[in-house]
Amino acid sequence: MITRLLVANRAEIASRVFRTCRRLGIETVALHSDADAGLPYVREADHVVRLPGTSPAETYLRADLVIEAAKRAGADAVHPGYGFLSENADLARAVAAVGLTWVGPSPESMEQMGSKIRAKQIMAAAGVPVLEAPAEPTEADLPLLVKASAGGGGRGMRVVRSLASLAAEVEQARAEAESAFGDGTVFVEPYVERGRHVEVQVLGTDDGVIVLGERDCSLQRRHQKVVEEAPAPGLSDATREALHAAGRAAAAAIDYLGAGTVEFLYDDEKDTFWFLEMNTRLQVEHPVTEMVHGVDLVELQLLVAEGRVVHHHAPGLDESAPVGHAIEARLYAEDPAAGYQPQSGRLTTFEVPTDGGVRVDAGFESGSEVSTHYDAMLAKVVAHAATREQAARKLASALARARIHGLTTNRDQLVAVLRDEAFLAGEVSTAFLDEHPLAVGLVGDAGAPVAAAVALAERARLARVVQHGVPVGWRNVVSQPQRTTFAAAPGADHPGEQVVEWYGGRDGYRVDGFVVVAAGPDAVVLETDGVRRTYAVAVSGAGAVDVDGPGGHTRLHVVPRFVDPADAVASGSLLAPMPGTVARVAVEAGQQVGAGDAVLVLEAMKMQHTVKAPTSGTVTEVNVEAGAQVAAGEVLAVVETASEGDGS
Repeated sequence: MITRLLVANRAEIASRVFRTCRRLGIETVALHSDADAGLPYVREADHVVRLPGTSPAETYLRADLVIEAAKRAGADAVHPGYGFLSENADLARAVAAVGLTWVGPSPESMEQMGSKIRAKQIMAAAGVPVLEAPAEPTEADLPLLVKASAGGGGRGMRVVRSLASLAAEVEQARAEAESAFGDGTVFVEPYVERGRHVEVQVLGTDDGVIVLGERDCSLQRRHQKVVEEAPAPGLSDATREALHAAGRAAAAAIDYLGAGTVEFLYDDEKDTFWFLEMNTRLQVEHPVTEMVHGVDLVELQLLVAEGRVVHHHAPGLDESAPVGHAIEARLYAEDPAAGYQPQSGRLTTFEVPTDGGVRVDAGFESGSEVSTHYDAMLAKVVAHAATREQAARKLASALARARIHGLTTNRDQLVAVLRDEAFLAGEVSTAFLDEHPLAVGLVGDAGAPVAAAVALAERARLARVVQHGVPVGWRNVVSQPQRTTFAAAPGADHPGEQVVEWYGGRDGYRVDGFVVVAAGPDAVVLETDGVRRTYAVAVSGAGAVDVDGPGGHTRLHVVPRFVDPADAVASGSLLAPMPGTVARVAVEAGQQVGAGDAVLVLEAMKMQHTVKAPTSGTVTEVNVEAGAQVAAGEVLAVVETASEGDGS
């Protein structure tokens, strides 16, 4: 019987496993890198072991440190979570070798599925349909998909639409795979443009394989799942049964034990599916299955690891039809204005409502620091309801009402997806976000900047040390209104300047088009056309103002009246889009470059990002070298155009 469990992982999944352990009376052990010391999961654990360092390679990817920590903390079992070493057979063997229980499948099963190339061979032999990779790709085979053989999550994955770019894409995929998984092996297969990712949840037990339905994980960006749901919409009973049978056959073929997921690529038009891979671990999106089947997959993992008869200890477990519908949205720290590049920094406010059947599995809280070293996912927000439409509406409402300050996120895109008519009609595919223009941030709340201006004026009034009786903005002879100018904060969805003109006096504030009913430094009530709306206003450093109101969230930045010339950036400067590490510098000073040429490659949050020359010209400065840590906004290099260089 497991009494003390170490989770060889971090953030959200560690908190998730700890929650089940607390309910079952199992003590918990957390591991943390230096970058993660302040995260909630560390505080939630009964025992904590520090892993010195920050990068995955020197912390969470060190199997020897995991084993040493387990022994020092007196753990008798290890749960790997997902990512990092969760599908590492060597760690599973090392855990067993020191007499600890491994909460996962056997090392042999993991090795059979650990290589996507070998996995396809095994599945084909078991009668599970697979996609055949072309040995010598031609133009007729395009588009192609380069994939990492070890790992997933979009790392080491590239779509190739030109044979000329195949070699370069393979090399970049190898570099990402090596960084994320410690294995740079990649392979190539046909790319199905509008396929759907449908996966089957299996639980291997001593009594056989239990199938707990399927999930649809088609909504992806850069091959990273964004929205997942259970059950998969729009499948016929025959197709659903065939998928479940294929999932069962896949697990049985490798004598699988514990929770696992068999992923398939489904072609709606042909009503055909192919095996993609098997994840020999708990999936990120497992909550949707838990909610519609009324199970705790972590508890089931623990029962299998303890050698229990699962049906005896979980009598309600069966493979009957799911109850209702569940949808999960992955909330990421990303900048929509910069192509959804990962973001890092302090999450000053993080509050997501959990009323009415909404579940939040979060790795962060208000005040948490989001580092550049790991994945940018902040939380998974999940809603369960009687129907798919009701679940989507409930989830969209929870996300829209959330208060998230300090970092830009993909929240508005998630809300737009969940309210999109095509999504609600079940028209999902891996190409959905590329092919469906969404109304993300197109409708601003006109009251938000007004509320921000009034709240700032109230803060100034309360900060006075003299003349407390004089109204804000008071003038003996009024010649013009007061003006507060805002620019959209970096990453905001409403670019451009907004000027709020207002008057202050003994009767309060006056703003054209609005009645200021109540004013304070943190909350402002405005009335328009007889309708009152309350806005919560939060002011942080560097002039950032976050406004949460009925129209959602608006992030603004106060424009100062005077700008320090020292803050100006030279024309042609290439700025770091995010904090990260310089993986490669592709140019040197004096070199000629064309528009779109790679200047350098940054690595942040396990992804590589190419910084390209905006125009043709000459590289006049290179300010960094490979291995250097850079901050967001730092000048990396300068490309001077011909007109700039000759003074014309």
